[in-house]
Amino acid sequence: MTPPATPATPMDTVTLERRIKARPETVFSFFTDREKWLSWMGTDGTFSFEPGGSYRTRVTGQDVASGHFLTIDPPHRLVFTWGWDQGAVAAGSTRVEITLEPTAEGTRLHLIHSGLPTPESCEAHAESWQHYTDRLTLQAEGTTPGPDPWPHQPTP
Repeated sequence: MTPPATPATPMDTVTLERRIKARPETVFSFFTDREKWLSWMGTDGTFSFEPGGSYRTRVTGQDVASGHFLTIDPPHRLVFTWGWDQGAVAAGSTRVEITLEPTAEGTRLHLIHSGLPTPESCEAHAESWQHYTDRLTLQAEGTTPGPDPWPHQPTP
């Protein structure tokens, strides 16, 4: 018997799932509070955490990401545009959707980053989201991840 086909991830999309031992409300707060956001990704930034609100954050070295919040549905879902002020992925040109589901152990985080322009940008963003959701997981579970070892790496 042939197993059922699973839908393929589009070539312009990064998907990631993470299990976090913290309630969805706790995890969600790391996406809607400036200091908490910067505790896992970035060194400084401005954020207007409301639908249509903008953000601009220095993620690594001189690399600044910016975009707008599209959907904020606490503590379940957050959607925002993403891109770099300089680089191959233009500011606000892609879309990141974060979904949080309660589990017996805490939360299942599901991230979909779509609209990336090249396979290289998909690969770079997959590596970056892996790195930053690792840091987010530690923070949400109550462990400080320490200084980001990537502060001076350029981001494509």
